Amino acid sequence: MAHASMPDLAQITDAHAVTPELRRQLIDCWIAVTNSGGAAGFPFPPVRDDEVAPVTDKLLGRLHPQHSRLVTARFDDVLAGWVVLNRDPYRLVGHWGTVNHLQTHPEFRGRGVGSALMIDLRRIARDELELEQLHLAARGDEGLEDFYGRLGWREVGRWPGALRLAPADTRDEVLMLLDPL
Repeated sequence: MAHASMPDLAQITDAHAVTPELRRQLIDCWIAVTNSGGAAGFPFPPVRDDEVAPVTDKLLGRLHPQHSRLVTARFDDVLAGWVVLNRDPYRLVGHWGTVNHLQTHPEFRGRGVGSALMIDLRRIARDELELEQLHLAARGDEGLEDFYGRLGWREVGRWPGALRLAPADTRDEVLMLLDPL
């Protein structure tokens, strides 16, 4: 299957804009990413549809133009990846956003999907939501610090040993910041 060199990016700000087909692709992507070892919110693979679908629906139900946006990457009609940008509604911290669930479907890895999503998310945060900084937490020992570092993020802290994936596999949670946008 031939694909364009860069994915088509889109953002969704309302659950009603998510078609049944896109919902299905979001769930399938999350399952594929998790079951291939990806650090995208379900730390204990394998996962199944009955675990992922309700979490996806809850995430989609929170979409709102000012507080939560879903950014998708597609090649033709096939979902290649997605990410969520959240803004806290409280004024005290309303100047920054949180990035969650960045993921690229395993069939599309190595094609710049994750980078394209993060670059577009940065633009949305700065130009549309008028945010000043972005935060995220990443699983240590996955190479994610380097990935985000290449995109301008910097590590600002760690929760040592915060993530216990298995009795002999405990990882740091890496706290990262993108500032300025």
